[in-house]
Amino acid sequence: MFDLFKRTLPEGSPASNGQKKGWSERLTSGLAKSRETFTGVFGSAFGRKPLDDETLDALETALIGADVGMPATVHLLDDLNTRWKRAGGEGDPKAMLKACLLDLLAPLEKPLVVTEARPFVIMLAGVNGAGKTTSIGKLAKHFQAQGLSVLLAAGDTFRAAAREQLTVWGERNAVAVIAQDGGDPGAVMFDAIAAAKARGIDVVLADTAGRLPTQINLMDEIRKVRRVIQKAQPSAPHETLLVLDANTGQNGLAQVTAFDDALALTGLVMTKLDGSAKGGVVAAIAKQHPIPLRFIGVGEGVDDLKPFVAADFVDALVG
Repeated sequence: MFDLFKRTLPEGSPASNGQKKGWSERLTSGLAKSRETFTGVFGSAFGRKPLDDETLDALETALIGADVGMPATVHLLDDLNTRWKRAGGEGDPKAMLKACLLDLLAPLEKPLVVTEARPFVIMLAGVNGAGKTTSIGKLAKHFQAQGLSVLLAAGDTFRAAAREQLTVWGERNAVAVIAQDGGDPGAVMFDAIAAAKARGIDVVLADTAGRLPTQINLMDEIRKVRRVIQKAQPSAPHETLLVLDANTGQNGLAQVTAFDDALALTGLVMTKLDGSAKGGVVAAIAKQHPIPLRFIGVGEGVDDLKPFVAADFVDALVG
């Protein structure tokens, strides 16, 4: 049997109020560790000094320390050096680096747009612990703020806590959750889409079980889940998002490659930019696997997930 959960949290509760800090302040705080790696370079060694070998070496160390990765680091240093020479060895190196980063990250800034397809099905995947289920709850709030009705499909039938967690988010956002005790995740997806059609729901957020890209049998299973969604609605899934934990660093690139091969990803969601993460991995992704970064998350609050804006991210990353 499928269970329906629908309840609204009382006014004034933490979940309904979200965080008190503004988004810009939360993002700046979340990228503090990454930004610290640049402070010494720009605060002392750089200043207005020329880009000599010593300062370039210091910046290379800072970029790698921020998890930018070698390919993106080489790209950024070459671009910065070119801009510096073009300016005749004058100007603000920090501002130039920010311009280099902005050019690199700008292609990732492609907000998710809900088309006229109904229901609009968004399939989410990721490894265990990436923050996938929590992100679904936050996305539900995001789409509700746009005046769209939402239904959650608890397709992670292997982990009981996942269903319970999704149920809590359903209660917080006052949306329906289609769930099942054990069984086939594809069946949950099929019935969730059928329920959404019957109820005139705008958006279906489809959770899937966490898995490592090296688990071949589970990767085959998630391909099957995608096929079931397509059977239930031929044009679906309309978006396939991979949720990445910012703390995984360069390992996130391997996840992007594997899940894209399996599911043809249309976008990414990066979570846990909470001060301990090295946010430079976004630059690594932009250089090596530039799939749109639809949303970034900086905390556990319901409002702590926002569309990725490259300029805001660069400001918070470099300072």
